[in-house]
Amino acid sequence: MTSTNTPAPSIDGATLLDEVEAFHRRFNIFPTEHAYAAVTLWDAHAHLMDALDGTARLAFLSPEPGSGKSRALEIVETLTPRAATTVNASANALFRLVAADGGTPTILFDEIDTVFGQKAGGNEEVRGFLNSGYRRGAKSLRCVGDGSNQTTEWFSSFCAVAMAGLGSLPDTILTRSVIIRMRKKAPNEKCEPYRRRTHEKQGHALRDRLADWTATLHDQVAEAWPEMPEGVSDRPADVWEPLLAVADAAGGHWPERARAACVALIKAAQEGDEASLGVRLLTDLRDGVFCGADRMPTAAILEVLLGLDDAPWADMSEDGQSIKPLTARALSKLLSQYVRPDNTPIRPRGIRVGSGTPKGYYAEDLADAWERYCPRPPETRNIRHAATLQVTGGESVADSGFVADENRHTTPEAAGFPLHLAG
Repeated sequence: MTSTNTPAPSIDGATLLDEVEAFHRRFNIFPTEHAYAAVTLWDAHAHLMDALDGTARLAFLSPEPGSGKSRALEIVETLTPRAATTVNASANALFRLVAADGGTPTILFDEIDTVFGQKAGGNEEVRGFLNSGYRRGAKSLRCVGDGSNQTTEWFSSFCAVAMAGLGSLPDTILTRSVIIRMRKKAPNEKCEPYRRRTHEKQGHALRDRLADWTATLHDQVAEAWPEMPEGVSDRPADVWEPLLAVADAAGGHWPERARAACVALIKAAQEGDEASLGVRLLTDLRDGVFCGADRMPTAAILEVLLGLDDAPWADMSEDGQSIKPLTARALSKLLSQYVRPDNTPIRPRGIRVGSGTPKGYYAEDLADAWERYCPRPPETRNIRHAATLQVTGGESVADSGFVADENRHTTPEAAGFPLHLAG
């Protein structure tokens, strides 16, 4: 009797990812099409930890409960390898989980706001675990043993981590994350109820097929250098590189969808993240206050900032408790973390206004920070300042022409406003 060895059929990666996405769509209402693509690729990349140099954190965040965050994490759990769901684990427990035999776990952190929320106290060790573990080789030194019989040991923190919670996260974690901003279902949005005892088996079947497919990709992904969309570099490129590598390996429409999702979700994170308060301030100063003017008194700056729609400056918490409008002191503190072109902190300087020298800021001092940190400016800036700072002769800043847009004076001098550096 002659036996023949029949080769195993090849796995169509693009079709498999389509099925994984369809499984999510049955139970999850994500805010955009890009979110479905990103989460599907994240599920697959979790099976390739041995081949990757980096991993993206996945963060399901929303301002209110009942937005589907935990359900999203529950579906991810069925599709990823060695999934371990926790609510409030210590850093030591997380380190030991990663070091345990059986392979790299996928850690799913629900209610992450209880770890990093306003009343959580910081949890610096857990933050350190999440910050360091997105790159291969990341290790932390811990004490092991009891009492005086202790030694030190290095523990790895490299593993895939997905999180779900209310509000936001520390900036250092957000910049390492693919952020999905969940929201409550609209009346016309429907999804299938998830029943663990029935649907978990279906998810596990997809998980096992993902494992079989990704096992064939190890060398390809390990050697891949995915082409990044234009403008994606540095930390965002580190975050998205493993997901784009998976998309390229799958082929079909996934490389194009992955890059579209990359650009869209990075842009959404930059525009919607409260944690980047300094960048928001710099951008508002450039596009809503200066608009081409070469200097502005602090009082005028504050009046314009406080009048901007959909801006946080009228409701600042300066001492962690009381809410008050942005002040000159708080403005100075926020800007001082950035530097001028000569590498000294941005500080207010005296500006001659008639017989007085109020403090203010110069565009030349902010130019380097604008170039380095701010998104590209809008194509047209026709914003008229509403500031009414009184200057010489009872004339307001706005009346004097100390504003700049495409239709008016671009410098105080052009408006006949005698302004010069004091001292």
